[in-house]
Amino acid sequence: MDFLRSMGIAASGLRAQSGRMRVIAENIANAESTAPTPGGDPYRRKVPTFSSELDRSLDARVLTMGRIRPDNSDFKLKYEPSHPAADANGNVKYPNVNSLVEMTDLREAQRSYEANLNVVSATRRMIQRTLDILRA
Repeated sequence: MDFLRSMGIAASGLRAQSGRMRVIAENIANAESTAPTPGGDPYRRKVPTFSSELDRSLDARVLTMGRIRPDNSDFKLKYEPSHPAADANGNVKYPNVNSLVEMTDLREAQRSYEANLNVVSATRRMIQRTLDILRA
């Protein structure tokens, strides 16, 4: 039963980190986008949230991805009067996405994903060894 519990907990971590990486990839993809209309707001960075909840079938707490909330920090302004998205003052709003922060978050999510994957692999090896011992 503990094998199933560890696999379930690790699988929940895999799902959560996979969702986190999708949100980060969307942020990176839109880092240089501008508003479709002059003076409008561009893409706003998204921040994933996580929560822990009880999985009654495993009798363990598992990680779930919660709401994806917008980052309400200020947009970057650049003076580009000839840009189609420029406002009346010639300023263009760019997303509040910092690519360095996103890459750091992506690396952290990747390492967490790999750690959960290692738990799944180790558990599978233990189950296989247990079955081999029982067959002998």
